[in-house]
Amino acid sequence: MQKLGYVFLATIIITGMGCAGEAPETTAESSAPSAAAGSASAESADVLALPGATVDRPEGWVFGQPSSSMRLAEAEIPGPGGPALLTVFFFGAGGGGEVDANLQRWAGQVEPDDGSAPVRGGFTVDGFTVSTIEVEGTLLPSGMGTGPAEPVPGSKLLGAVIEGPGGPWFFKITGPEETVSAAAGSFDEMLRSIR
Repeated sequence: MQKLGYVFLATIIITGMGCAGEAPETTAESSAPSAAAGSASAESADVLALPGATVDRPEGWVFGQPSSSMRLAEAEIPGPGGPALLTVFFFGAGGGGEVDANLQRWAGQVEPDDGSAPVRGGFTVDGFTVSTIEVEGTLLPSGMGTGPAEPVPGSKLLGAVIEGPGGPWFFKITGPEETVSAAAGSFDEMLRSIR
């Protein structure tokens, strides 16, 4: 009877995880993920498996178990200013909200240094459209329990939304400006490896 109880409980947990929905007008990180978060288990040491796509993992980045069920993947990025954090999100095909709304929200997580402003960019690769944002300044508490508890000056954020068949996928790096700047080339290579 006790074993049956465990099976019933596991069924409820698994079913509940797969029922999370998301409305088109929500943004990434503000909605629950679809039941795709476990797909990273199919990846090799060099490849990060996304639902419907893959990207190459940058060398030296330490991927581990995501600290939140909202995250598809997470990695610590070592660097000269101290560690930075990569987070990857997926909310189901077509989910996560509008690209511009997500990039603007991410830019709002950093108060830019005097004389600087968020920098938008983008490119296409093999049928995928990549939209990016970069902002330096003070990383602000997010109010969602995922950011710092106190403002952190000297920070930098790199964000990217990749649109394509089965997407979009959301990538964000936050951390010390020196480390994030040093990781920018590897981040770009990872995004361009989408397939």
